[in-house]
Formats: sequence, C-alpha cells, structure tokens
Amino acid sequence: MSKKVYLWILNLGILASFFSVFLVNKNFLFPYISSKQIYFNIVIEVLTVFFIMALVKFPELRPKKSWITFGLLSYFFIILVLCFTGVDFNLSFWGDVERMLGFFHLAHFLIFYLIIITVFRTWNDWQILFNISIIASTLVALYGITNKIDYSTIGNTSYVAGYMIFNIFFAFLLIAKEKNWFIRPFYFIAIIFLLWAFKISDSSGGYVGFGIGLIVMLFLFSLFIKNKTKKIIALSSFAVFFILICSLFYFRNNETLKSTWVGNVINQISVGKNTFQTRLLSWRAAAKDFKNHPLLGTGFGNYAITFDKYFDPTFYNYTASETYFDRAHNNLIDITSTTGIFGLITYLSIFCAAGYYLINGFRKNKIVLSDFVLISSLVVAYFIQNLAVFDSLVTYISLMVLLGYIYYLSQNKEEEGVSLLKNYDEKISYDTKEIIGLLGLALIMSFIIFQYNYKVIKMLNYTILGQIYLNQGDLIKTYESYKKALSYNTPLDRDSITSLMRSIYSTSVLNGLDIAKGNEILNYVIDLAEKNVDYNPKDSLAQLQLAQLYNTASQYNYTDQNKFFNYNNKALEAINKSIEASPRRIPNYFSKAQIYLTIGETKKSLETLEYALSLNTDYPDSYCQLAQLQFILKNENDGYKDMNVCLEKGGANLINSQTTLNKIATHYKEKKDPKHLAYVYEKYAQMSPNDANILVELSKIYLEAGDKENAINAANRAAAIDPRLKNSVEDYIKSLK
Repeated sequence: MSKKVYLWILNLGILASFFSVFLVNKNFLFPYISSKQIYFNIVIEVLTVFFIMALVKFPELRPKKSWITFGLLSYFFIILVLCFTGVDFNLSFWGDVERMLGFFHLAHFLIFYLIIITVFRTWNDWQILFNISIIASTLVALYGITNKIDYSTIGNTSYVAGYMIFNIFFAFLLIAKEKNWFIRPFYFIAIIFLLWAFKISDSSGGYVGFGIGLIVMLFLFSLFIKNKTKKIIALSSFAVFFILICSLFYFRNNETLKSTWVGNVINQISVGKNTFQTRLLSWRAAAKDFKNHPLLGTGFGNYAITFDKYFDPTFYNYTASETYFDRAHNNLIDITSTTGIFGLITYLSIFCAAGYYLINGFRKNKIVLSDFVLISSLVVAYFIQNLAVFDSLVTYISLMVLLGYIYYLSQNKEEEGVSLLKNYDEKISYDTKEIIGLLGLALIMSFIIFQYNYKVIKMLNYTILGQIYLNQGDLIKTYESYKKALSYNTPLDRDSITSLMRSIYSTSVLNGLDIAKGNEILNYVIDLAEKNVDYNPKDSLAQLQLAQLYNTASQYNYTDQNKFFNYNNKALEAINKSIEASPRRIPNYFSKAQIYLTIGETKKSLETLEYALSLNTDYPDSYCQLAQLQFILKNENDGYKDMNVCLEKGGANLINSQTTLNKIATHYKEKKDPKHLAYVYEKYAQMSPNDANILVELSKIYLEAGDKENAINAANRAAAIDPRLKNSVEDYIKSLK
C-alpha cells in the first residue's frame, strides 16, 4: 500500500478511538471503565498492524528523536520490570476490571502516542485532532447536563473534571490560532458547555487545578506579551483574579457568600474536609512505607498493600465507606509508592522534557506565545488536579494528545508536512514481503484481540447475567452463569470472582438446596477465592473474603463435625493472615469474632470485639457489634450500655435486623427512654419511608424527649405522605407553638 493509504488508516483510527468516551455497556462489569477500555484496546491493536508495517516500509515515517518519547519509554520500561519484582504480577501487568490500569492497558496509550506523533505532522492534522477531542468532550458534557448526571458517560466526577480541563484549554488553543472569525464563536460555545459540565462535576481537585491553571495563564501572558495595551490588560486581569480568589478565601465564612455557588466551592476546598483527611491518612501510609522499598516500590498498581499495612482506624471518624484504597488518590504519591524513585524520576522526566521543549522553542521563536502559555498552564492544571486523584482513560488519552502536540511543536513541521502530502505514489499495490508482514501481524493481533478482549467481553457478559439471576433468587442459574463466565479463564477474572464470593457469604442464600449441591457451589467458590489469594497472599481483603467463605461453609456443614471444624480452622487461619496484613482495620476483627462465635468460643469472640473497640472508641460499629453479642450471651445490661453508645454515635443505620430493632424498641419503651427510642424509630422510618404512622409515632417520641423542632418536622413528613393527616398535623403544630 502507498504511504498515503497507511497514513489515512492510522489517522482515521486515531480519530475513531475518541468514540470510546461515549461507551457505557451495562452488560459489562464496571461498565463506565471496561466498555471504554476494551473498545480503545481493540482500535489500537488493529492500528498497530498498519503502524508497524508503515514504519518498516517507509523509514522516513519513523518518529524523530525526542526526550519526551524517551521519558515515556523509560517510564513504561520501569513499570514492566516492576510487574515482575512487585507483590502481585497479575495486578501490575493486567490490572483489574474496576480500573483497567495494568501495564497491558497502559501500553495501548503509549502506542496511541507513537501513532499520533507519526501521523499528525501538520497544523491541519492537529486542528482536526483537537476538534474531534473538543466535539467528543462537548457531547459528553451535553449528555451530563441534559440528563442531570454529574458523571455523564465517564462514571466519575473527578475524571469528568480532568477531561473538561484538557478540552477547555484545547479550545483556547484553537481560538488563539483560528483566523476565521465565523468559526471562533463555536469554540466559545463549546467552552460554555465544558465549563457547565465542569461545574456540575463539582470536583474540589478540579476546582483547584483549573483555578491555578488560569492564574498561571494570566501571569505568563502578562509577563511575556509584548503589546503594551494587551500587557496592561493581562496584568490587570491577573491582579484582579488573584485578589478576588484571595478575598473569597478570606471571607469564606461570610453567611451571604456561603449561600452562593461560589461560596460552596470555596468552602469545599478545605483541609478539614472529610475526603481530604482520608487522603491525608493514605499519604501518611505511603510515607511510612517508603523506606521499605525506596527504589522499586511495592510494584505498579499495588498501592492497596501499603494502605492496608498502615491503615489508621481514625479513618472511620471521617467515613465508614470506601475504606479500601487501591490508589493513593495522589498521582505522584501513588507512583512513588508503587514504582519507587526509579518510577518517579522517569515519570517526571516526561514533563521535564516537555518543559524543555516549550521553553527552548519559545525562546527561539519556534513556539508562539499562545501555545507556550496555554500548554504550560494546562500542564500545571493537570498536575495540580492529579494531586487529589489519579489518571483514567479520558485523561490518559488527553495527556498523550498534549505530549504529542508538544512533540510536534519541537519538530520542523512545515518540511515534514510537505514531504508527507506530496510526491509519492497513491496507487494501492503490495509486494510479497508486505503481504506476509501484514498477515503475520494481523494473526498476532487477532490472537491478542480474541484472548484479551473478546474473552474478557464474554466473561463480563456472563458475570452480569449471573448477577441478574442472583437478584431473581435463582442460585443455580447464578452458579451456572458464573461458571460459564470464568470458563474463559481471562487474566481479569478476579473482580468476577469477588462478585460471586459476595453472593455466597450468607448460608441463607443456600437454603432450599440439596446439601450436596450446596457444598458443590461452596467448594467451587472457595477454590476461586483461594485463586484470588494466590495472586497476593498478603492481600488483606482477599484473605478476609476467603475467611468469610470458610466460615459460611463451616456454618452450612454444622451437622458434619469434621467439615465444620476443618472449615472453621481454615477461616481462623485466613482471618489471622488478613489481620496480619492490616492489623488496625477494625471490621476484620468483627469477622474474627463471628468465626469464634460459630464454634461457641464466646469468650474469645468478646475479647476480639473489645480489642476492636480499643482501636477507635469513636467508631459506632464496634459498640453495635458488642451490643448484639452481649444480647446473644444474655448480658442484657452490658448489651444496652453498648447499644446506647451505638445509637448515640449514629449506629442505628447499621442495625438491619427487624428482630433486633423490635427488641431494643420494646426495651426503651419499658425504660421510658425517648432519646434512644427516637433513634430506633428513625431507622424504622428509613426502612418504611411511606409509612406515615411511623412518623406520627416518631413525632410523639421527639416531643416526649423535648425536641419540638424534630417533632414538627416528623409531623410534616407524615402529612406529606398521607394528606388526610394535614388538618390534625396543623392543629398539632399549633398546640406545640
């Protein structure tokens, strides 16, 4: 084939890859991630066939020497090496379905970059590429705006914010270079929608990154612009914007300001915010562990082992959810922790090289002021935002586009553009070596597509089908569907295995089955859980899940003493390994207490829960667990002492047993304790949100406790549910006032 045909195939393929941002296949596990990445992978793998052959047949197409490319190749080489030296090869190389950020998937972004710098060599090429990126992001923004979905098709508001930031600056670049005044307004319209989507994503890290990026942009323009009038405008804008931001932070506690959207944004950006505090605990864990492997880290993608090892139970003071961090939520800390100094140096070298080309090109007048300022500001905005998050497909694609554009600016683009578009044969003809090469490469890529994309798609489809059957209460079909899913034996099975394990934690799921069939299912799931543990025996979560399955099997086989004690011993062994990997993670002790309780070791169960409580006396779950154990042991007085604290610390939401709720409600009624009874009825109201009678009763309890405000609120809620109560509620409220 001619050079032009190869270039067109590669060009169109790269543009087609941007379609990935729209894909959300609900028949996939983690559809916002897997749908996009699998499609992107397939596109890049197909393009790789033509890319390699084009470089072989036309040596002049091969990318020129660049420190950016060298930095990227060095970083990816370090990641590959660390797949073999880290604690979990499977996670490092293949990743998981939830993130799809293993080396295998990241390598596709590297190839994406290499194709870009090979194909997009003129400004017209880059104009098309930027336009496609802006159109795609604007459509994503419009989808989120019109459907009132803050995460749009991306699935995560932080990723939306990062994606919008990149494309806002890409639009700025096109506005600065566009000479046609009839086209410019379309970019301004796109920016309005991108800003709107950025606003509804409401990401604190995005606000900080974008804000600092704008400040840098105004500062650089005011510093380097030569026109006096424009310089004064730029400098004035910078001063006004900077003073405005400082003033907003200074008056952040003003009630009028706090009631506005701007005030809300300013108050989100706070070191006291719960999400910041949990990230701070995560970063401290990384700092503590750094001395153990400063050069190579724990292995790419294996941050969870560090977070678990140094888990701080004060984490629960800020949130009881999302307590497992598989990423540091800070790109630099994550890279340093998992890839060590070597990884950090090679990663930073990419941006040092980019900075060198920008500064050098600007000094030599090869790069115009608008390119220099806007690209520099975008890099700053991206870096700042990533101090509170990590990359995803949309930001990796955008980053590779940005680095590719810097590469383009550093080259003699006019000469290359002429040589690519003129003076070559456009006839489609093949020689024998080319045909053999294309067929050989196509065969290799077909195998990769089938093995690591098609099989993964089938696995994901059958996993979702299994979950549908589970929701329908058909465990046999669930079991068969998961067996089919996992028969494809993909390197991304661990998330599918985990979802199946969570379905079998309770023996009630197995009720109604023949004992032999129940054990068949249990043994199958346990074998899979052991496979997950084999990836990394120091994975606290995997060991915990295995322990819970063993305990379920022990309870299910209570009539067979050999199986009962055998499974129980295995459960204790697994939970001890889980605790060893994360010694201060409180819920692990809850599971250990349950395992002891299964074999009647009540004293050890009680001691285990008391130790869990000692790790963080502000954590309500520990009091709730202790109270329920005390009730089992008939220690009513001690049980209600713990239950009082459980309820006072907001633990009512943790009690999902109707029997337990009824028991403690009766107790508090007998003791004439409206304060604690109110917590129970709040839970009742939550469980039955359309029952007005519960709210009427709750209102009376509030009133008895002396809480008139909540009594009125509960009465109004009851009237809203049942309009027939409106008049009596109005009379009731009047009597209170």
